[in-house]
Amino acid sequence: MTTTQRLDADLLIPGKGDPIEKGALVWTGKTINYAGPHKDLPMEYRKLKASRHAVVMPGMWDCHIHFLGAEKLDMMAAAITSQALAGARCVPDLQAPLMAGFTSVREVGGYGAQLASAVDSGKVLGPTIYGSHSAISMTAGHGDVHSMPLDGLSALTAHGVPFTVADGVEGCTRAVRLQLRQGARIIKVCASGGVASEKVNPDHQQFSNEELKAVVDEARRSGRAVAAHCHGKPGVMAALQAGCLTIEHGSFLDDETIDVMLEKGAMLVATRAIIEGLLAMKEHLTPVMREKLLHVADAHSASYKLAVQRGVKIALGTDTFSSPKAGGTFGYGKNGQELLFATLAGLSPLEAIEAATANGPLTLGPQAPLSGQLRKGYDADFIAVESNPLDDISILADSSNVTHIWKGGSSVKSSS
Repeated sequence: MTTTQRLDADLLIPGKGDPIEKGALVWTGKTINYAGPHKDLPMEYRKLKASRHAVVMPGMWDCHIHFLGAEKLDMMAAAITSQALAGARCVPDLQAPLMAGFTSVREVGGYGAQLASAVDSGKVLGPTIYGSHSAISMTAGHGDVHSMPLDGLSALTAHGVPFTVADGVEGCTRAVRLQLRQGARIIKVCASGGVASEKVNPDHQQFSNEELKAVVDEARRSGRAVAAHCHGKPGVMAALQAGCLTIEHGSFLDDETIDVMLEKGAMLVATRAIIEGLLAMKEHLTPVMREKLLHVADAHSASYKLAVQRGVKIALGTDTFSSPKAGGTFGYGKNGQELLFATLAGLSPLEAIEAATANGPLTLGPQAPLSGQLRKGYDADFIAVESNPLDDISILADSSNVTHIWKGGSSVKSSS
């Protein structure tokens, strides 16, 4: 039998809208019944026994994460790691973001589409996953494993390894269908070069305009939004003109690109955590990767600030791909630091929380669930924090400050 439960909070942060002092939250099963001031609590809920917490807010969303079972930044190693081993490595990687307060993730290149079934069935503890399976790359593009023979990569792709290379309108259409076949809830395309890939320039556009439009058109037929990996301006402009909903990274935005983003209602998932994480370990990168990282780092910071100033809608994502190294500040479970980087880019703490909660589902377009807000009818995914993040947003960067977590109405973490 499904029971109705209640908690009271000194402060409710609803995800969208003003904080509520002396609040109450009521839920039945997986759905919120009431979220608002305690004084307005319906009579039918007043006799429910309530737990009490300092601050309650929606479960957060990491809108750019990878579950590849990776131990280092090496695409070849990720491609040839057995799927069984990758899946085993992913088990703690799934748990860590959830325990940090991230109850949902948008997984944009990895085994997320398959791992979602394990999480949904209760076999593995983790956040709700909205996966893309592969990031679709052109031949010689950001998602191509350049040091591997193409026929070998194609053989691995056919067996479910999440690396898909496509060329031409017909090839791009088929590539989208292959991701749908794997259960993709979002489509990811590489519209520019990147830092971690071999032999590609982050400034350069990848895929022709016609190819990018083919990806978006095919995705739309199945109600999927398209996330576009983009650093350089040409790739950003092409992705926006094709109809991609989100720009991932956006390292070289300017007023012209932002004008188009605002016109088309596109969102930015800036992923500052990966930039800062790689800068902290740049001595371990290859010389080529290090050069590209230094090329984009300062520009990315300026672009992020400009996007915030101009009013682009922001959703937060970290680009996490590995477990934290000893003493490191980047990796699964460290996802909350992205909120601090958002405030450094100009968002207020309340706006950063909105970007990490209410805005997360919007990155899925037509697939968006009722999630990320404390609101009647929405998913009962919420967290309790021991002190007020509006006073110090950095507390969300430490998972130990997230004392309680409910996912789908069920408690998955408690300090008691």
